[in-house]
Amino acid sequence: MRFYKYQATGNDFILFDNRVGAFPQHDEALISRLCDRHFGIGSDGLILLEETPEADFKMVFFNPDGSRSFCGNGSRAAVHLAHTLGMIGSSGTFTAIDGRHESRITKETIEIHMADARPARPLLDGYFVDTGSPHYILEVNTLEEYDVTGNGRQLRGHSAFAPAGANINFVARHADGTLAIRTYERGVEDETLSCGTGVTAAALALGRPGSNTIIARGGQLTVRYRQDEQGYHDIWLCGPAVCTFTGEIDI
Repeated sequence: MRFYKYQATGNDFILFDNRVGAFPQHDEALISRLCDRHFGIGSDGLILLEETPEADFKMVFFNPDGSRSFCGNGSRAAVHLAHTLGMIGSSGTFTAIDGRHESRITKETIEIHMADARPARPLLDGYFVDTGSPHYILEVNTLEEYDVTGNGRQLRGHSAFAPAGANINFVARHADGTLAIRTYERGVEDETLSCGTGVTAAALALGRPGSNTIIARGGQLTVRYRQDEQGYHDIWLCGPAVCTFTGEIDI
């Protein structure tokens, strides 16, 4: 099968055009092997583009352990590939595990409309926000020497997030109002260079309505939204997505 390798601010993915349904998506061992950086292609997740009557295409996302969730950066990569394959134009729609989404493609960015989110909930000295995937946001003074992997692994399985666990985000606030973030992702069970749903969660919990600049280790993203008493609305996650290479693999 032909595959496409993408990175979206350092968050990397394997994508397959699965409109003919050839990929054995119930084979979790295969998905884990393909995502393995030593024995497979290597990635933070695997994505299938499929047909659906509900939108221009369906985005099916798998974590490296075979579990499913919504992925913000993965969705932006999927939109880029859908455009390349002629499935959408400069705008389009797709469905994911959390519902239907709109997308836009500009010269510099791939933008996706996220689902509405409930107000950030104070929890364990930080905040909990669900942006299609569950996220815990903890503000820290500095990120450079912070033990993201150790602290993230410890918090990820905290009883407060039982039974499924949560993604753990450590955020530092810069003097100019931008936020810097590092994320420990469940399913990957390690730090990633960027996490779209985590960046969005940080902007909602610690940012401000309007436009927010978030700096991940893999690059810069923008999150726009408006807020009222019910929560967050018109949430847009914006940033680059690049096809780094393509290839074929015998599965």
